[in-house]
Amino acid sequence: MNNAVNGSVGDRRPIKTRDTQWAHRMAAFLARRGLTPNMISVSGMVSGILAGGLLSLTVQGGRLDRICWILGAGLVQLRLLANMLDGMVAVESGQCSLVGELYNEIPDRVSDTAILIGLGCSSGGNPIAGLIAAGLALFTAYVRAMGKAAGAQNEFCGPMAKPHRMFLVTGVSIFYAVAPVSFQTFAGRGAAEWMLWLITLGCLVTVLRRLTRIARTLRGERDV
Repeated sequence: MNNAVNGSVGDRRPIKTRDTQWAHRMAAFLARRGLTPNMISVSGMVSGILAGGLLSLTVQGGRLDRICWILGAGLVQLRLLANMLDGMVAVESGQCSLVGELYNEIPDRVSDTAILIGLGCSSGGNPIAGLIAAGLALFTAYVRAMGKAAGAQNEFCGPMAKPHRMFLVTGVSIFYAVAPVSFQTFAGRGAAEWMLWLITLGCLVTVLRRLTRIARTLRGERDV
């Protein structure tokens, strides 16, 4: 997460990579160079938008498509790296901002939307499936935010939270980059479309799980 006000940096998505030495060194390096958490958040959003754009360009066929797939996968991961580092830089540099929560949430939602719609418009995708997946991804974040506003903790549970969605998008992008064309279609539909429907189903389950956990917390049935 980003540099939200009043120390809510600690209320972050649990990410094992955040505890690694290389991540701490990178965060310290960026902090020394004067990069602010908000700048890193915006750079992650730009990476997400570019990733979606590259995925949507995979409609010409041939080597250029494969290049777009692999570059798109790389930018998806760069977006996740920025999402992790913004909060770490906030801790490293001791920066807190009144607008930090906005810089944390809004770029994430823009990135999710751009990437999933981009995958829907890809050579193996389905624009409608992309729009539905993007809408449900937004709704999972909305449920989490409303739960926190109501007094519960941030619920980051899956099975289709942001890291899980981006893992699947990265995986299917690499698949398209390396797999023969004959392997890229199943039952008349592209692998990207199948992945989007899987993300959609997973988001529905995620919404139900988060709502259930939030409701139990608010009723005092769970430890916060």
